[in-house]
Amino acid sequence: MNTLHVRYFTTAVLLSCLSLGAQAQTVDAKFEAMLDSGFRAQGIAGLERLKQDPIQALCSDPDVRNTPAAQKVLIEEQTKAMAAIKPPADGKYLGSWKAGEAVAQSGRGATWSDTTKAPNGGGCYNCHQISKQEISYGNIGPSLNGYGKARGTSEAILTYTWNRINNSKAYNACSNMPRMAHFNLLTEQQIKDVMALLLDPESPVNK
Repeated sequence: MNTLHVRYFTTAVLLSCLSLGAQAQTVDAKFEAMLDSGFRAQGIAGLERLKQDPIQALCSDPDVRNTPAAQKVLIEEQTKAMAAIKPPADGKYLGSWKAGEAVAQSGRGATWSDTTKAPNGGGCYNCHQISKQEISYGNIGPSLNGYGKARGTSEAILTYTWNRINNSKAYNACSNMPRMAHFNLLTEQQIKDVMALLLDPESPVNK
């Protein structure tokens, strides 16, 4: 990373402290040109997806995100993320674990070939071990096998798990986990079903 790049991002962070809505931008004109020429809007996939929001921009640059100014912004962004999470409308956190397994298994959705009427999948197995019956899974995230058996279903656990699935950046600003509710990737019912997969004593995850 050159000195100009570092100075630019440091300036962007400081400006973000004054206006959290400001978006960090790159000084690499060639990279911007490559993005503009290499992607096109099609179907439900628009070019706005190429633009990082403030928290994404800060987390993408380690030389900047570790500065005091950036840390202040990230803490403020975490606070905003937590405040924006809504509890289930009916107060019930658990749906059907069988439906939750289907959501976890599916990686479909939100691409140019999908429609807004087609339900998205969670793609949970891409990053987590969940049910022992599934032997193909990623390890970017922690194993969730036995999640409910080890933790129980107290109000605190229900709330924490719900919040994590909704927007993991409320706990870790630079979390790699998709913001399922923030980006409308999963519906409230789908999140309830994934909750049941993790916490229902009858779920194979807890057997």
